[in-house]
Amino acid sequence: MESQRSPLLEVKGNIELKRPLVKAHSRLPLPGRSFKRGRDQMEDVLEPEKKRTRGLGTASKFAASQPRAPVRTTGPQTQGQTAAPKLPKKTGLRCSTAVATVLKNQKPGPAAPAQKPGTAAPLKLEGKKPNKRPAWDLKGQLCDLNAELKCCREKTRTLDQENQQLRDQLREAQQQAMDLGAERRTLEGELSRVRAQAEQGQQELGNLSAHVLDLEERLSTQESLVEALQKEQLGLQEERRGLVTRLEEQERRLQASEAALSGSQAEVASLHKESAAQVALLAERGERLHWLEMERRRLHNQLQELKGNIRVFCRVRPVLPGEPTPPPGFLLFPSGPGGPSDPSTHLSLFRSDERRGTLSGVPAAPTRYDFSFDRVFPPGSGQDEVFEEIAMLVQSALDGYPVCIFAYGQTGSGKTFTMEGGPGGDPQVEGLIPRALRHLFSVAQELSSQGWTYTFVASYVEIYNETVRDLLATGTRKGQGGDCEIRRVGPGSEELTVTNARYVPVCCEKEVEALLHLARQNRAVARTAQNERSSRSHSVFQLQISGEHSGRGLQCGAPLNLVDLAGSERLDPGLALGPGERERLRETQAINSSLSTLGLVIMALSNKESHVPYRNSKLTYLLQNSLGGSAKMLMFVNISPLEENASESLNSLRFASKVNQCVIGTAQANRK
Repeated sequence: MESQRSPLLEVKGNIELKRPLVKAHSRLPLPGRSFKRGRDQMEDVLEPEKKRTRGLGTASKFAASQPRAPVRTTGPQTQGQTAAPKLPKKTGLRCSTAVATVLKNQKPGPAAPAQKPGTAAPLKLEGKKPNKRPAWDLKGQLCDLNAELKCCREKTRTLDQENQQLRDQLREAQQQAMDLGAERRTLEGELSRVRAQAEQGQQELGNLSAHVLDLEERLSTQESLVEALQKEQLGLQEERRGLVTRLEEQERRLQASEAALSGSQAEVASLHKESAAQVALLAERGERLHWLEMERRRLHNQLQELKGNIRVFCRVRPVLPGEPTPPPGFLLFPSGPGGPSDPSTHLSLFRSDERRGTLSGVPAAPTRYDFSFDRVFPPGSGQDEVFEEIAMLVQSALDGYPVCIFAYGQTGSGKTFTMEGGPGGDPQVEGLIPRALRHLFSVAQELSSQGWTYTFVASYVEIYNETVRDLLATGTRKGQGGDCEIRRVGPGSEELTVTNARYVPVCCEKEVEALLHLARQNRAVARTAQNERSSRSHSVFQLQISGEHSGRGLQCGAPLNLVDLAGSERLDPGLALGPGERERLRETQAINSSLSTLGLVIMALSNKESHVPYRNSKLTYLLQNSLGGSAKMLMFVNISPLEENASESLNSLRFASKVNQCVIGTAQANRK
């Protein structure tokens, strides 16, 4: 019997048995053969695969010489037991669990048949104690190691549970420490507060002590003052006796004055007669002045009607720094009928078409397009010159006539500059809106001497994608347009209003500048191929003017509309590339649709049609009271001086020419 192996060697063998043994030859005896393994062979079984490969010995040679057969696991058997069941070839001794399963599944059976000659009889264990296993009993040792491993795992699990309990206790202790720290901080805060209250009480006590001292000083002062007043009372009594004497003397003089007054009353009666004559003369002259003012308004309106209730001005912006200089003769401004000093009313545009050519290959001559308007402003015209031409039209709004002024043209042609002016607050580049309101404030101040009082209420909205937005909104309502709708003021009323929009009373230029600055920040702009900050919406500045002559019971009111239309370019030139292409497409379609509706409305008014399509667009619906027969309208068509924009300039000029050919009926003042 071989000596028992050391525990360290058994643990090492147990670790090696847990590795897969598919690639190595089985060390267990084959069927029909029995090998008595020595100590060296038993240790080789427990070594790693590299050592077992080198030290296979006689068993490896024997296994290599025999044909491969399923590996059998043999263990200590008695004569009353059958052979162990066969294991699959690929399984081998993969783990100790497989060996334990085989031993568990062995059942007692009939006696084994006689062995063939040449085979070894199964080994018998005799004289062994139950707690000791021979060195060759690997299965038994493996079972013992598995049992020991199971005990170790149970101990490990128990230690893990104790560790977890200790961790939970640690967390509870940490939480208690945190709670105690929070309570300590609370108590420290209360202690600081109590100390602060104590210091405050000490300070109040000091203040009260100082106040008591001050009151004592004041008491002593009051006592001295009482003594001084008593002395003064004695002096006043002496003075009273002197005043009584003087009163008697004044009574005598009063009697003399009454006698003189009776003579003055006769003189006052004559002055009253003269004053009545002066009042009658002033009333007569007031009537004369009022008649002259009404006559001035009538003649002023007649003059505006002679100029046309629909007028069209053309303005060409100058070439900006960095832009190419247009070729000579691209735009011509013929002189007026009165010569060079007469303002120009005609414009000629020359456009060359590269697709056209002669048979000899020479490019064809450029085509000339002539247009006629009420006034043409060349690139050198200033803002003051432009406003001087429309100042009388703006004053018509003060007389009670609805007035509407448009700025039409492609993006980058100067519409916003014409209406609002340039940045920086330079008075030379102020637009029509600040100039018009300054003019109205000045004229209203002059008319106040004749008994007229005027109030002005401003609103500023934009129409973006057929949605009305309030440009004067502030706070959370900024940029929201869903709650603004165009409604009538009341049932049966023709006056329109925008719900949820701000209507701001204005009376000076500073208030107007603040409104324009706020509206400029809120207006919807987007980058396009034509202009870096292109207006993508129609902005409508409305000034509701109300006048009243309380002495004569007269009232008048009319709106002044100053409209900066969105860019009128066609779809492709103004379309921005990038992820927002669909949004730009929808904007351009909405802009072109509203501008087309504006042209249809003007044509319908000119043709005296029974139906005018105001409701086809939010723009025309909002301005319908300023486009009809009782209104005066002026359109600025702004064009670019660059040759690359010739196509869009021609479209703008043609649209303006159609508007210029329209005639609206006689305007009537809104008087009550």
